[in-house]
Amino acid sequence: MTITEELTARLTEAFAPSELRVVNDSHRHAGHSGDDGSGESHFSVRIRAASLAAMGRVDRHRAVQRALGDLNSRIHALALDIG
Repeated sequence: MTITEELTARLTEAFAPSELRVVNDSHRHAGHSGDDGSGESHFSVRIRAASLAAMGRVDRHRAVQRALGDLNSRIHALALDIG
C-alpha cells in the first residue's frame, strides 16, 4: 500500500469525512531537503468532517496527527487544510 493510500484509509476510518483529498506533492520537492527518493515524502491533505469542525484549530491538527500514528515518521512534510 502506498503512503497516499494509507493516509486516505486512516483518515477515512478515523473521521468518515464528507470531503478528503490527499495529494502527493513529492515531485515538487525532488532534490530538496527531506526528499528520500521514494517519491512519497511530501503531501497535502484537505479534509472536511463533522467531528473535526467542532474542534478548535490546534485540536483538529492533533486529532489528524493521532489518526496517522506511526505514518507520521514516514512523511517529511504534511500540509493540512482541516475543517
